[in-house]
Amino acid sequence: MYMTASKHAVVIVGYGGMGSYHAKLIQGHPKLEVTGTFDLLEGRREASREDGYPAYDSYEAVLQDAAVEVILIATPNDVHKELAVQAFQAGKHVICEKPVTLSVEDFHIMVTAAKEAGRTLMVHQNRRWDEDFRVVTQMYRENTIGELFRIESRVHGANGIPGDWRHLEEFGGGMLLDWGVHLLDQLLYMIDSRILRLSSRLSFILGNGVDDGFEAMLEFENGISAVVEVGTTNFITLPRWYVKGTEGTGVIEDWSLQGRTVTRNPDMAHVEPKPIQAGVGLTKTMAPPSEEATITGTLPEAFHMPCSFFDNFAEVIEGKAEPIVKNEEVLRVLHLIDAIFQAARTGETLKDFDLYPAAPTV
Repeated sequence: MYMTASKHAVVIVGYGGMGSYHAKLIQGHPKLEVTGTFDLLEGRREASREDGYPAYDSYEAVLQDAAVEVILIATPNDVHKELAVQAFQAGKHVICEKPVTLSVEDFHIMVTAAKEAGRTLMVHQNRRWDEDFRVVTQMYRENTIGELFRIESRVHGANGIPGDWRHLEEFGGGMLLDWGVHLLDQLLYMIDSRILRLSSRLSFILGNGVDDGFEAMLEFENGISAVVEVGTTNFITLPRWYVKGTEGTGVIEDWSLQGRTVTRNPDMAHVEPKPIQAGVGLTKTMAPPSEEATITGTLPEAFHMPCSFFDNFAEVIEGKAEPIVKNEEVLRVLHLIDAIFQAARTGETLKDFDLYPAAPTV
C-alpha cells in the first residue's frame, strides 16, 4: 500500500469487528494511514487483505518494521497490556481499545512503559463524542432544566452477551468492562465532583461466568445522584437518558435523539393540583400539572468537541495538543470499576475510594 510521506503509519492489531471498524474510521484521515494489520486468525488476515490492508505474519514483524509509528490494539482485553508494553519498547505509539486493561496495576505498567519510551498511550474512549451524551452535558453545563440533581444513564438490549470472547472471564468479558466503562467514563467526564458513595449489583441471569448487566448508584459531592445501568435481557428498554433538574425533566429515548424537556412555566402562578382517580384511590401528589404550568421543549444543541479522537491523537504525537482522553481520567474509571465489582460482591456501600482529582502520577 502506498504511504503518503506526511502521514503516520498505523498497524491495527486484532482485525475483528472493532479492528475493521477502526480501519474505516481512519480511512482518508489527513495525518493517519492504516498500512497493515496483524491477527492470529488466518480468516481475519484474509479479510484484511480483501479490504486492501497487508497482513503481517507475526507481531514481531510489526514491531521490527521501522516504518510503523502507531499500533492500534483491538484485541480481547486480556492481552492489551502485553501488546502495548512490547510496542512501547519497540518505540511505537499506542492507541488501545477500552477497557485499557483488566487491573489498575497493569495500567500503571503500561503508562510507565510509555513514559520510559517517550511514546504516547491513548485509550479509545470514543463515547465521549456521542451526540446524546454531549446533549446531556450541555443541559448540565447550561442549566437547561435548572441545576441537575439526578442523572440516569442506561443502555439496554435483549440479545444477551455476544457469543465471542466477551462472555468469557479469562478474556475480560462482561458488560461492566464492555459497556460500563463507556458510561462511567462519560459520567466522570461530565461531572467535576468527587464520588461520595457507591452501591452496585451485577446480573448473572444468562448463566455466564461474567456479568450480563449491572446497576451502579453513585452520589457526588456536588449533590448529583446518578444511576448507571447496562442490561442485555431487556425486551422493553428504558430511556437512554433520564435527567431531573430544579426546573424540569429531560429525556432522551435512544441514540436517534428522540427526546424532549418539560420545564416549569415561570409565567404561571402555582396552581394547587386537583385530586385524580388513581387505582382504587385518589391522589393530589401524583396528579399531572396543568397544561399551562409547564413548557415542553426540544433538546438543546450538543456541546461541541474541538476535534475527533483521531485528529486529537495525531496532534498529540506531533506535540501540538494535549490528549482529550487523559490517562489520569482512564485510571479514575478503572478505580471506579474495581469499586463497583467490590460493592456488588460485598453488598456494601463504599466510601472514600474515588481518585478525585485524578492522580497526577499517571
